[in-house]
Amino acid sequence: MLTLLINFIIILFIMIMLITLLNLISKKSFMDREKSSPFECGFDPKSSSRSPFSLHFFLIAIIFLVFDVEITIMFPLIISMKLSNPLMFIVFSLSFIMILIIGLIHEWKQGALNWTN
Repeated sequence: MLTLLINFIIILFIMIMLITLLNLISKKSFMDREKSSPFECGFDPKSSSRSPFSLHFFLIAIIFLVFDVEITIMFPLIISMKLSNPLMFIVFSLSFIMILIIGLIHEWKQGALNWTN
């Protein structure tokens, strides 16, 4: 029991020595402007809050999220392939894919997928 206590004290002493040594030789700057300011998605929070935001970038992000969610909805189709009638599976999966393709064509014709205008 005594050796266990001695080992614990030695390890604790080594840990305190290493932490103290690392704090002395580290080159941290605690008063850095970037570290003291909040992160605002790449925007400088100290500048004007009325700076223009690219609405086109926002639309591309929303379209990506919509199609990403629809792709995850398609994953259960693989499981339902074994459990359902093959004809019903084909009709349902083709109708779902057609809805996705119609949405993609609509966004394409609206010009929302063009990065530059």
